[in-house]
Amino acid sequence: MNSVIVISIMVALIIVLLFVGAPVKPMRFIGQTTVKLGIGILFLFFLNVLGGAVGLHVPINLFTVVVSGLLGLFGVASLAAIHFFLI
Repeated sequence: MNSVIVISIMVALIIVLLFVGAPVKPMRFIGQTTVKLGIGILFLFFLNVLGGAVGLHVPINLFTVVVSGLLGLFGVASLAAIHFFLI
């Protein structure tokens, strides 16, 4: 009985969102963050390809993607410096 109520509330919420529309600001934030993280992955990939000649390899994981995606080239440079000097 409770699952029927929960499912009906979820369906009603989806119908309301379809007619009214989703909020623009959160959707724009999610889209921009996704694009930045994708660019961060590309930066790390190219760093690993170009840095392979000098033995520089920064692993592509969630932490490094977030750092490189949100900080851009400065984040990639800091990750490379950390790997080169500390590890």
